[in-house]
Amino acid sequence: MKIIVLMGSPNMNGSTSILANEFKKGATEAGHEVEIFNVAHMNIGACGGCVACGYEGPCVQKDDMQKIRSEMLSTDMVVFATPLYYYGMTAQLKTVVDRFCSFNSSINRKNMKSALLAVAWNSDGWTFEALEAHYKTLVSYLNFKDMGMVLGRGCGTPSMTRSLKYPAEAYKLGKSL
Repeated sequence: MKIIVLMGSPNMNGSTSILANEFKKGATEAGHEVEIFNVAHMNIGACGGCVACGYEGPCVQKDDMQKIRSEMLSTDMVVFATPLYYYGMTAQLKTVVDRFCSFNSSINRKNMKSALLAVAWNSDGWTFEALEAHYKTLVSYLNFKDMGMVLGRGCGTPSMTRSLKYPAEAYKLGKSL
């Protein structure tokens, strides 16, 4: 299976990358091909709502989203990886999700698998409620098959994250595919 990880962390070596890399390690060991795109460090503009794409054509913006689009349409699974910023995914990852509109029907027809990897400093039980709801809505709307979520509470720094169970859970999720 071909898997892409869309990582929306501005921090190249933070807690989100720990989970993404552990997921990749597990999935690779299980025989899958995994590529991580750190969309926070790519040139991807926000959707302008011009609808020139007709919701299923090329976007008028010529940026790195062309590569993401190509990869999305040739993959079997997409993994969303993000730190929690004000109880949602990062703006960088949301920008990519918003740009899905130009190939929405193509994504929907693929019946892809998906997963969510997220980290937060906060460790309250309700910490991920809004992000979970958003992810579940995407799963339903885009006709994804959810393969699981790793929601890392108390992952304020990489050293904190490494000392918790979440890297092992991300590895296990990847390995289980």
